[in-house]
Amino acid sequence: MMKSSAHLMRAMRNISKSLNYKNKRFYGAASQGDHIFRQLFDIRTFTYTYLIADKTSKDAVLIDPVLEQTDRDESILKQLGLNLIYAINTHVHADHVTGSGELKKRFRNCQSVISKASNAKADIHLENLNSLPFGSTALEARNTPGHTNGCMTFVWHDGEMAFTGDALLIRGCGRTDFQEGNSETLYNSVHSQILSLPKNWLLYPGHDYTGNT
Repeated sequence: MMKSSAHLMRAMRNISKSLNYKNKRFYGAASQGDHIFRQLFDIRTFTYTYLIADKTSKDAVLIDPVLEQTDRDESILKQLGLNLIYAINTHVHADHVTGSGELKKRFRNCQSVISKASNAKADIHLENLNSLPFGSTALEARNTPGHTNGCMTFVWHDGEMAFTGDALLIRGCGRTDFQEGNSETLYNSVHSQILSLPKNWLLYPGHDYTGNT
């Protein structure tokens, strides 16, 4: 029994060493360096919402807010003393109503953001490789059509992360059998704009329907 326990402890130490880089990264809820990061989930629509904020300026952005979770998002922002300046949508969502409009009512400095190619109403329309600065950091917008024409992936260079919306899910991708969907276009988007990022970066999807994290 003691020999088995010792073997298990050695194995756990080896695993810990091999995964040591992960201890320096942030996942669901973390604060690292000059920034705050939160990953939030809506159980009804299986939607991930992401909060990124600058600790010094208190400027914050929400990526893919869900209307029914506006109270939750407002509560978290106020608990952390943050000033929401952007409510960002990776694309026009067929599976949930965005919370951007309601958040704008509650945070006077908040502006809604979406890609120009989406043809959707917003305060700011982004084009490929536009930068969206907040505090001491910024998000880079990359066109990743295929699920819809207006899909965008938001790359956070300082955090070594990318927020892929429905273009890339966990072991899957967004559907291409709806209007504007095109599997070849989506394949090219994912490989040229997302999988071309450094291999140690973390990719965060817009949804998960299968229980994966």
